[in-house]
Amino acid sequence: MLLCSSCSGNLLSSIVSPKLRQRLIRVSESQLHHHQQHKIKMERKESGNDSDAFGFKFLTKTPYASPSWASHLTPIPSHVFSLGHFPTPIHKWNLPNLPHNTEVWLKRDDLSGMQLSGNKVRKLEFLMADAVAQGADCIITIGGIQSNHCRAAAVAAKYLNLDCYLILRTSKVLVDQDPGLTGNLLVERLVGAHIELISKEEYSKIGSVTLTNILKEKLLKEGRRPYVIPVGGSNSIGTWGYIQAIKEIEQQLQTGTGGVKFDDIVVACGSGGTIAGLSLGSWLGTLKAKVHAFSVCDDPDYFYDYTQGLLDGLNAGVDSRDIVNIQNSKGLGYAINTSEELNFVKDIAAATGVVLDPVYSGKAAYGMLNDMAQNPKKWEGRKVLFVHTGGLLGLFDKVDQMAPLLKNWSQMDVHESVPRKDGTGKMF
Repeated sequence: MLLCSSCSGNLLSSIVSPKLRQRLIRVSESQLHHHQQHKIKMERKESGNDSDAFGFKFLTKTPYASPSWASHLTPIPSHVFSLGHFPTPIHKWNLPNLPHNTEVWLKRDDLSGMQLSGNKVRKLEFLMADAVAQGADCIITIGGIQSNHCRAAAVAAKYLNLDCYLILRTSKVLVDQDPGLTGNLLVERLVGAHIELISKEEYSKIGSVTLTNILKEKLLKEGRRPYVIPVGGSNSIGTWGYIQAIKEIEQQLQTGTGGVKFDDIVVACGSGGTIAGLSLGSWLGTLKAKVHAFSVCDDPDYFYDYTQGLLDGLNAGVDSRDIVNIQNSKGLGYAINTSEELNFVKDIAAATGVVLDPVYSGKAAYGMLNDMAQNPKKWEGRKVLFVHTGGLLGLFDKVDQMAPLLKNWSQMDVHESVPRKDGTGKMF
């Protein structure tokens, strides 16, 4: 029996001494506090947000239970690795010049980790569990020279004691040279990834599937047990990463105090797995938000078809064009930026403190705000959740282009009247 201090005084005063009464009240308050703490802990555990256990849960493999609304999908992964710091925060994003009564909120998947950061971590939690289950001793994956996915895969592999082989696409004039240590390359090489370079021209003619299969056959002949992860981790297994992310968002909205309900989700699209998971999860679950994807390579028709393949691979029974709207935002091309796009990244950082990467979220946010400016009625009064997919390290590959845009420095002017004495300032 739990007695609250506000009601126990009158009941006890007539039957026990004052000293015993106070003792009983203290005991009942202690029991009430313990009950409340236990309830909070159980709610955290049920929502996957048990912070007390998180420190020991990291890098462990656990059985996976899909959201109830996704239980009809097949195949459902049997296990998942804990590789990211989830749930990632959601907060209001005070962007300038929004349409009337439009709110934009930010899902900070750029904060899912440091070495392992961005949207790729969610996919890798499922892909690495599958690799380990199949007895792999190494992984193979492929991407651009500054691929965030390849960097995350290299770190995840080493965490799990697997070797990592990366096929990285670069310019034909650089394919026979040391790729350097800029951005993602530095992390990949630090963790010991084996890097093989291919020219963009060869990549275009041969394709990622054939290239990874060539390397797979080579490693098999050497007695290795390779597991191939496709571009961006975007296959049906990887898609579960963002199906689960929708469940995370649902839980955050249930426990939040603001009573926010999102009308739209906006995200960059570079390989298709993220938009497949977000759009399918939003459609099946309680969120029911419209998903808008801004493609940073290829074209919308390609991604509608690719996403359809991922949905069919899960036996979802839905048309990709019915659950996601894809717009072209690649500009000059993948990982190529105009000075206007880079200025946009700079201006958003200066205005809001949020640093966007120039390859993915930068182009998606640029496309979203341009669409809001051109079609304000379409967005008026809507609450939009923008998913920041990370990629901060990619900015380091743009320093030469960014330098002319960043002139906010000067030498400090200290008047000659200020006293000076050697040894006054300690230089730590």
